Amino acid sequence: MSQFFQIHPETPQKRLINQAVQILRQGGVIVYPTDSGYALGCHLGDKAAADRIKRIRRLDDKHNFTLVCRDLSDVGIYAKVDNTQYRLLKTFTPGPYTFILDATSEVPRRLLHPKRRSIGLRVPDNAIVQALLGELGEPIMSSTLILPDETDPMVDPYDIRGTLEHELDLIIDGGFCGMEATTVVNMCGDVPEVTRVGKGDPTPFQLG
Repeated sequence: MSQFFQIHPETPQKRLINQAVQILRQGGVIVYPTDSGYALGCHLGDKAAADRIKRIRRLDDKHNFTLVCRDLSDVGIYAKVDNTQYRLLKTFTPGPYTFILDATSEVPRRLLHPKRRSIGLRVPDNAIVQALLGELGEPIMSSTLILPDETDPMVDPYDIRGTLEHELDLIIDGGFCGMEATTVVNMCGDVPEVTRVGKGDPTPFQLG
């Protein structure tokens, strides 16, 4: 049965943040708030935890996991970006966007799209996530909390608890954080391509 933390959305309690990070480091799967709904997360190097997320969401091997980062300081470790792409990322982060980028060899193969060797990267504008990432010191491997056969993310921590408490190690209640998933922008080609319209304004990435 999962633990349930109520963490203040603007001034996260350090004690609870530290406990959440310990759960991540020990192989736990957590639900946490972002700036565009709740997400599932686990430690970057933990295959068993990633497989649990796949089971919860019934994902196949073509699913792109997202690396949720505190800022862009580590982007060059995990993704190949040129100067133009970096300027775009800098302009629109933190914010409700997921960027699909060509991955470097530092990203575990199991996290990549099997044909394109791409990875999602995201920098949320949310104090709880920022505190988690600051304490953890590395990205969280994540996926939006959308249940099988649903199109919208789960938004109520108590509903999440009632539905998934036996499949999770921790649910962080950070209050209401939106009902829309991120806008997804594929930056692997010559020009950015919006592949999902969500909370983030897609206009800057649409040509014509």
